[in-house]
Amino acid sequence: MPRMTELRSPLQAQIVQWLVQPGDTVAAGDLLLVLEAMKMEHELRATTPGRVRELRFAAGETVNEGDVLLISEQTTAADTGLQPDLTPNPGVKAPVGPRADLQRVHDRHAFTADASRPDAVAKRHALGLRTARENIADLCDEGSFIEYGALAVAAQAGRRSADDLVRNTPADGMVTGIGSVNAAQVGAEAARAVVMAYDATVLAGTQGMRNHQKTDRLLGVALQQKLPVVLFAEGGGGRPGDTDMPIVAGLHVSTFASFARLNGQVPVVGVAAGRCFAGNAALLGCCDVIIATRGSNIGMGGPAMVEGGGLGVYRPEQIGPSEVQHGNGVIDVLVDDEAAAVAAARHYLSFFQGCTREWTGPEVSALRDVVPENRLRVYDTRQAMAGVADAGSLLPLRAGFGPGIHTALARIEGRPVGLLASNPQHLGGAIDADAADKAARFMQLCNAHGLPLISLVDTPGFMVGPDTEAQAQVRHVSRLFIAAAHLRVPLFSVVLRKGYGLGAMAMCAGGFHSPVFTVAWPTGEFGAMGLEGAVRLGYRKELEAQPEGPAREALYQQLVDRQYAAGSALNMAATLEIDAVIDPADTRAWLARGLASAAPASPGASRAIDTW
Repeated sequence: MPRMTELRSPLQAQIVQWLVQPGDTVAAGDLLLVLEAMKMEHELRATTPGRVRELRFAAGETVNEGDVLLISEQTTAADTGLQPDLTPNPGVKAPVGPRADLQRVHDRHAFTADASRPDAVAKRHALGLRTARENIADLCDEGSFIEYGALAVAAQAGRRSADDLVRNTPADGMVTGIGSVNAAQVGAEAARAVVMAYDATVLAGTQGMRNHQKTDRLLGVALQQKLPVVLFAEGGGGRPGDTDMPIVAGLHVSTFASFARLNGQVPVVGVAAGRCFAGNAALLGCCDVIIATRGSNIGMGGPAMVEGGGLGVYRPEQIGPSEVQHGNGVIDVLVDDEAAAVAAARHYLSFFQGCTREWTGPEVSALRDVVPENRLRVYDTRQAMAGVADAGSLLPLRAGFGPGIHTALARIEGRPVGLLASNPQHLGGAIDADAADKAARFMQLCNAHGLPLISLVDTPGFMVGPDTEAQAQVRHVSRLFIAAAHLRVPLFSVVLRKGYGLGAMAMCAGGFHSPVFTVAWPTGEFGAMGLEGAVRLGYRKELEAQPEGPAREALYQQLVDRQYAAGSALNMAATLEIDAVIDPADTRAWLARGLASAAPASPGASRAIDTW
């Protein structure tokens, strides 16, 4: 007798179609019937050969799980009858080439590539500039960038054909996504970053409604995942030509508020090359650091806006050129071209990606010769900065502005730090309003992102005088005390030479006992104010009692020498006003040990970083 086998329903469903009838012989893989459940179709195929004897239900009927659908008989001794096979399309040969739906996706993505727009790319290269995608490819580790919103086009369907929009407005003029930067040095997890680049080859890099939506999407991811953000900001600001959106002015967009919300939460890097005006410049101005090329122009309004306001007719190159924006402090890092800008962005991000295990130290004995023996001779404190930092790690910030204080990021034995250094080559190291603004904001930057601070001090104090006070000196220099009072990161002070008055206290977080330690080199000299001035004021009667000439000058020099002896580094250490006097060659070792032993940044609410 032939052996009979029942085919049962694997789920509750409706029979859509029978593909066999009683008496049919089927082979393994043949389609038997199609079931439908929850609007989804399920194919049942034979796993073994057999002959159909009976169908228990008709097409259109509903069956329950376990109901007998079909009875079959085996056709060979080895057969066990027909069994359901729910594997999609078993035995069906794969088609040659992609499926039609997949091919449509490939074709659509092809229009987002630079290769699809050779003329636009050629014009870009003719200007000596790179495309948005070229900059992203250079910034991100190879193969790590995943793009969000690549298939967006400008919201101009009411005035342009679909084909035109796809071909000429790829990604709506802005490339956005997540990639890794410096993964080989810091590991894949620490290297993740949000990257956004306005595409100047698409509608001049203007801000369209859809690229605002893309920006907001990535800013939300950055805030949620605590990812750094790199913005390539070149472009002309708002775009009036988007007609598909039912809006009047578009002043309700959330991009600017969303971007500003990242302040103090994650590192935000802005890069500018070419022309960066209006809305693009507003986002750039919200960044922690601005890296710009010498050929850049940055302004809150481009030529059209300036002319529209009745303020004159100007060429783009006349508005916010790099030499102006570097000198006034808008640009933090000025570089020659986009390749150097990307390299600087990678370098900057590295300081917020953790410690490195491999580093090379400088020749520390050179620190002994940084300060001249002649105490009146100026010198370059940047030599001291280089002498304590790992080789190749120093990244000066805002070098064109506030020359009274140098600021830089660096590493010491692989640990990222912020460096402040007085500049005796400018006003003798006296702190003016610009230097105070620069240093206070740098403290905020390091404080927000958890970088310890190191202050190299050589200042006669705050700058004074009628002209200085006309610049709101009182308010500006006091920012140093306020910024230092809110530090949650450790600060270490090293007095290289002059440590006078309130200026020296401000460089030491408000007082010599505020830092984790305050040490001095043998050349250190201290006083409540400049010692020569202190003698002239404090000993006026004694000096005037001597006749003008050699006698008065001898007494003056004697009193000054006495003040210097009292305010020497050794005497300050003996009275415990500072913690130690050290060999300059030991400075790096002191700092490395201090950094290793100091408590990490204390937790707390986010810390705002001034845009200025």
